[in-house]
Amino acid sequence: MSALPEGTFSALRTQLQDAATAFADGPGALEGLLRGIVDDVERAVREPLEIFPVCHHSPASALAMARRLREKQPKVIYLELCEDMAPLLTELRNCRLPVAVQAFASEVDGFPADWSPLSVVAPVTEASAEYQAIAYALDTPGVELVLVDRSSDHVFQWETPSTEEAGPGTPAGDEETALHGDAVGVEIGDLRPRFAELEEHLLRHGRVRHWSEWWHQYVELPLGDSDHDTYRQVMLLIGSLFRRLAPGDPRRLRIDEDRERYMWTRMREHLTATGTDPADCLYVCGAFHAASRVEEFGVHGGDTFTITPPTATKWRHGLIPSSHAAIEAQFGLAAGSVSIAATEWAKNLRRTGVRPYRLEGQAGTKKSGRTRKALPAPAAPAPPADRLTGFLQRPPALDPLDEAELLGWSVDIVRAARRNGYLASTADAIAVFETSILLAGMRDRVRPTPYDFQDAAVTCIEKDTVPGRRDVGRLVEIMMGGDRVGQVGYDALPPLARDVHDRLAPLNLRLQQRGVQRALLDIASRPELERCSDVLWMLRRLLPGGAARPIMGDRRLGERPIQESWDLALGTHQRALIELGYEGVSIEQVLEQRLRRAAYAPQATAAQVLETVEDAIRYLRSRRLADELGTRALEVLAGERTVDGAPEVLRRVRGLLAYYRTSEPALPAWIESFVKTGYAHYCTLLPTAFTDEDATVRQVAAMLGFLFGMEGLALSLGCDRTQLELALAQSHPQEPARTALLWAAQTHLGTLSRAALRARCDDLLANPLVVPAYPRYLSGFVHALEPVPGLADFVVEAVSNAFARLPDPVLLPWLPTLITTLRAGGTELAPLLIREAGRLFPVRLADLDAWVPPWQPAQEPPAAQPGQPAEAARGVALLAAHPAACDALADLLGCDGTWTGPDPAAPRGSALLTHHPGTATALEALLAAA
Repeated sequence: MSALPEGTFSALRTQLQDAATAFADGPGALEGLLRGIVDDVERAVREPLEIFPVCHHSPASALAMARRLREKQPKVIYLELCEDMAPLLTELRNCRLPVAVQAFASEVDGFPADWSPLSVVAPVTEASAEYQAIAYALDTPGVELVLVDRSSDHVFQWETPSTEEAGPGTPAGDEETALHGDAVGVEIGDLRPRFAELEEHLLRHGRVRHWSEWWHQYVELPLGDSDHDTYRQVMLLIGSLFRRLAPGDPRRLRIDEDRERYMWTRMREHLTATGTDPADCLYVCGAFHAASRVEEFGVHGGDTFTITPPTATKWRHGLIPSSHAAIEAQFGLAAGSVSIAATEWAKNLRRTGVRPYRLEGQAGTKKSGRTRKALPAPAAPAPPADRLTGFLQRPPALDPLDEAELLGWSVDIVRAARRNGYLASTADAIAVFETSILLAGMRDRVRPTPYDFQDAAVTCIEKDTVPGRRDVGRLVEIMMGGDRVGQVGYDALPPLARDVHDRLAPLNLRLQQRGVQRALLDIASRPELERCSDVLWMLRRLLPGGAARPIMGDRRLGERPIQESWDLALGTHQRALIELGYEGVSIEQVLEQRLRRAAYAPQATAAQVLETVEDAIRYLRSRRLADELGTRALEVLAGERTVDGAPEVLRRVRGLLAYYRTSEPALPAWIESFVKTGYAHYCTLLPTAFTDEDATVRQVAAMLGFLFGMEGLALSLGCDRTQLELALAQSHPQEPARTALLWAAQTHLGTLSRAALRARCDDLLANPLVVPAYPRYLSGFVHALEPVPGLADFVVEAVSNAFARLPDPVLLPWLPTLITTLRAGGTELAPLLIREAGRLFPVRLADLDAWVPPWQPAQEPPAAQPGQPAEAARGVALLAAHPAACDALADLLGCDGTWTGPDPAAPRGSALLTHHPGTATALEALLAAA
């Protein structure tokens, strides 16, 4: 140490050497660390270009920045922020803080495709030093603001978007912490120890719970009233200490040093290009980067660093709303720490009288009619002096207890607790007051901090359960300032977002207001609201579920809206709406791009492409886009080798055919080709699907539904039915459900009669070895209702025969299997089956005993009743007496024939009534009762 040159911090070096000798076995154990820390501070202090170290969202840093800007009045401010975000900073005056500057790329070129979309955010709050610098530079004439940090493109060139860099992630279900999404955060002034053991040591000996509380107690409060030199040297000391004690992570160390090389290279380029004196500049960066040891450090540093060119990725920039909770979640801060920092910032301004810088026109600022006075001339810079020695030797200042403030906190928390369901009283307020003082004393503090007060409130008020939505800890956070949520003003929105607000103006709602608002659209009486309906349905398709939620109304193919009701929360989901503006200039353009992207995705299926066709018709009413996507669906279907999407394809093709047949004079060429290609495609896959274990019965039934339902159109387009017959002939399933499905298909084609099918089912019920598998046959018959709905009466017959013929020891164990089989595989077709059963079975329970199933063989006609005339009038006398109706129907059908005279020997009368008199008897009884 004695060999070092005498300098500003020589006395401090001597004291640190003595401390190393006293507490270690010699100076060698700590010599490198302690000597390096002082060297880093002295190197940064002596730099001609003044370095201003900051901590992110630190009230002490913001207060020191406001003071220094008024004293120094720099002409150029170099700010540690992505250089491509500079054009957006002027739009901050149209927003209510906190907001975040965002760079967004939905399509990547030069990065892995699975990284898409890329997003980088830099949150800005009023209680931050960077906002003070931005407001000073933008509202002071002749001051230039230069962003010198790596661009958004270089963020992803140098590192992957990992959870380590992006913070701990967003808690699920909390929309306030999700305002930044999954973006990588650019943090100005990242000042937190990366050495886990060091942080644990500081927390344990500081008697605090988390890092935010330690920083508030041991850095924020002591530096709140300090002068500029003291603040600067202490921040440099902390930054150097954390930097030298950081673990040796080569990847992160390389990124940090490359960022420092990048920033110093940009600053030297600007100084050379403009000829600005470094004494008139101010470099605002994190304290961690201020204590840098790279070769490029300083105005006279080396120029060996080469900045790589950006990739071909197209970046879009904008402002998105942020919140205190989003900042805390993204950068790993304790819950409520940013709100407490905002409260501390307001308190420091009142105590010190410092006038902060705020952008003219900023939301919440008072418009001043007076002309701004010119700032006084800056004082001559004084030579750097050693302020560290006095600061480190000074005992901690004992801030006296402010009883009025603590009493106010205690009363307010009890009042808030009672509003949220807690049984709190005046005694609890007294207990919170005394416990706060007790906890502060146990932690060697005279004045309780907000964190002490929060612990005391939780201890005295929180019980075993939380009666409302918020616990006491959350209530304290709200009382200390709450989770302030920013808002991007109308003028700062991208063109798409402004267009949405303009098009929804007829609704007369405050769309930028947070929360849910109800919109009622009576389109029948106000036709102009139909355009608003179109916008809302597109927003529902593009935005998260809670942004635009329909309460009444639906958008289907071929239907026009009459009345609709919506719950809108566009102000709450402002970030998602703004990010839509990065993809296009209108929601129609964005929706068209997304539909094309989904249709032409490598893994897109025919069903998914058909869904995009439906969306193009429902939301955009674009025949051109629908035809293009339909042609794409035809290509995808021809290339599929599985039948996984057959049910969805069948459902969507049926809907599209019904729409085109009712709204168009002729079917589009693509859907005719789709039906023709699908007919041949499914005929080819049918034999394999019947035996494929991966294919389900529902999928095979959907294939048959496509073949049978589209058969008429396919045959008219040139398809051959022989192909279907050959496909069924080549199908040899082994599984019972598929076997029943094949039998139903053969019955539909006519190769298997109803009598033969009934005989096969009777054989199954008569075979004891097959009876346990009979439910699976029934499942196949139920699925057969999709392609062959005419078999509904036969399925009812099969189930009824099973109940009638099986004995109870066989039937009762089989019923659960039957019920689960029908529930699992026939939920969509069960209504058809129930409706058919209701048509066949008697309505009254009393008639069930005498009911004869219609599928049973006809009985012999009963003998003539006594008193019935033997030669009753028979034959259809009415038809012979009035032949005109029959002649007209014959002419319509093109039939030629002549009337013949009555044959006296032929049977006359209605033979059906004679054979089955029950219906007439029941009708007579019904009429008699009436």
